[in-house]
Amino acid sequence: MTGAGDRRPVGGGASRGAHGDPILTLRGVGKAFDNGVTALSGLDMEIRDGEFLSLLGPSGCGKSTALRLIAGLSAPTSGVIDHARPAAERHSIGFVFQEPTLMPWASVFGNVHLPLRLKGQSRRAAEPAIEEALERVGLAGFRDAYPRELSGGMKMRVSIARALVTRPSLLLMDEPFAALDEITRFKLNNDLLALWKQLGCTVVFVTHSVFESVFLSTRILVFRARPGQVAAEIAIDPHVPRDEAFRTSADYAGMCRRTSQALAAAMGESAGGGGLA
Repeated sequence: MTGAGDRRPVGGGASRGAHGDPILTLRGVGKAFDNGVTALSGLDMEIRDGEFLSLLGPSGCGKSTALRLIAGLSAPTSGVIDHARPAAERHSIGFVFQEPTLMPWASVFGNVHLPLRLKGQSRRAAEPAIEEALERVGLAGFRDAYPRELSGGMKMRVSIARALVTRPSLLLMDEPFAALDEITRFKLNNDLLALWKQLGCTVVFVTHSVFESVFLSTRILVFRARPGQVAAEIAIDPHVPRDEAFRTSADYAGMCRRTSQALAAAMGESAGGGGLA
């Protein structure tokens, strides 16, 4: 097991130059809560412009806490969060939570309108942006539907559209597909990658799935058990097509095995057998 300051890259082949410059850096970040739980301690990580970065680890290891710190929804107890640009030039942020958290009394259109309404935009003024966001997530024909009429996957699509409607350049996603069935999850993984390529945004994606992290990411940070730190960094060639052929390829299986081994080492467990989290 490597220390927080000497983590090693594992496998892959994507170099630092495959992505843009760092847009945000966490240095020695810690987060302790009033109940005595220390979620993060000495966390060092950076987010690079245009990458798809996954934070991988089991539940309770501080991944979601790190995401909230990145979003500015919480403040660190210790350490520094450095932004590469002045406040006026920083990336706009969209956040997709674990649950869709839709307003049950509002239509799909009304739910996606919410962040623009909070900025003072009327329904009429916001309509083109809302229609575009719904089109991007495949819900153009459901603007007048209500959450009770939607499947779990469709509700999550509405949540993603709501995050995209402000046209963020940094999209933060906290295990958005964890509660969905495998078929729906695979479909949303494919659609999310297509959106990432279309929008050219930076994505930070929290997951506890090795399969999902390897399929989606250009870079994976493997977290230790609480208090969270980054134990390993795994680069995955961003130029490899992420399609069904990739899902069934020997390269994908090998990357999943190496990532699983890095996760097991981070958790202080045996990496034998290549089991996947």
